[in-house]
Amino acid sequence: MKIAELRQKTEKELNITLNHLRDDLRELRFNLVGGKVKNINEIHRTRRNIARILTLLKQYEQK
Repeated sequence: MKIAELRQKTEKELNITLNHLRDDLRELRFNLVGGKVKNINEIHRTRRNIARILTLLKQYEQK
């Protein structure tokens, strides 16, 4: 996800997306331990997207 896409969403939508991404990251980590993940870059992308959303939520909180 790009930051421009995320800025168009409301806080509620960002929280929902954040929860989905955290669930995805949890599954990716379990699959990594189980040897099922072949693309480790997916974990990095998911973590970056979570960080982007958390940054936006913090900015909304400060306003």
